[in-house]
Amino acid sequence: MPRYLVTGGAGFVGSHAVLALLDRGDEVVVLDNLTQGHRAAVPAGATLVEADLADSGRVAEVFATWRFDAVLHFAALSLVGASMREPLHYLAENVAHSLRLADAAIKAGCLRFVLSSTAALFGDPDRVPIDEDCRIAPSNPYGDSKRMVEEGLAWAARIHGLRYAALRYFNAAGSDPAGRAGEDHDPETHLVPLAIDAALGRRPALTVFGEDYPTPDGTCIRDYVHVTDLAQAHLAALARLETHGSCRYNIGSGNGASVKEVIGAVERVSGRPVPHSMGPRRAGDPAILVAASDRLRAETGWTPQHGSLDAIVRTAWAWREAHPKGYADRG
Repeated sequence: MPRYLVTGGAGFVGSHAVLALLDRGDEVVVLDNLTQGHRAAVPAGATLVEADLADSGRVAEVFATWRFDAVLHFAALSLVGASMREPLHYLAENVAHSLRLADAAIKAGCLRFVLSSTAALFGDPDRVPIDEDCRIAPSNPYGDSKRMVEEGLAWAARIHGLRYAALRYFNAAGSDPAGRAGEDHDPETHLVPLAIDAALGRRPALTVFGEDYPTPDGTCIRDYVHVTDLAQAHLAALARLETHGSCRYNIGSGNGASVKEVIGAVERVSGRPVPHSMGPRRAGDPAILVAASDRLRAETGWTPQHGSLDAIVRTAWAWREAHPKGYADRG
């Protein structure tokens, strides 16, 4: 039975990837320090090792205890605004820890590595939809930290034979259709759960930042991809690494949705209004970010199964409504 190490497997995207692996019968060890993740998010059947990637001795012990077929690396700091306030902290956490993890994997003979990367690599893109050949120009330390990790993995591939996949994704949203996992951040910064909580009366009215962008309704457009589809993309990339060399893929639904369209979808799905007001633009917000996932689709056969915005919101709504306190509701 294949066995995989999933770092950050108690977090939002990582926990859904763990579910996908378990659903197909794989063995999973989750390594998470639980500062952002939740113990209750680790599915039954997975082994949880509560440890920090900064503890190189503990990481080496994990590789000595189990033999892994691959590493799926989700653990990272990921708030753009925080990275602008604490750039060195973000670089130390994301770059140093990721490369030490890759080094430990290589020394243990584990030569497949899937990196959770980001569309923040592209900054303000030179064209949309954004494909893998677009100019890499991060506009914040978070995006730059992922760029550095990708380049480090490229050197490991060249020198040590590591086969890696770097998956640059856009806006993960939704929740496990069976209700086994969902989105629970503190603080919450993502639009879909914020709009849902506003509709449920659990938070104040939303502020829409800018309505004068060059888009049909004046608000920013983003590419929302269902978190379960995103988990499947990681498995598709993992399978490709069995027979091919390293790869880098952009992942998205290919369909952009504006802030107002997201609000409308929440209202349709819930049957409730989403209280909101209009505010000024936020500095650095591009008007449109949409992924071109053609390469991933062509080379792996991946196709999103929850492509419509309403389908994504429907699963997110079910999770938020059933878990008003997030994973704390599970004890």
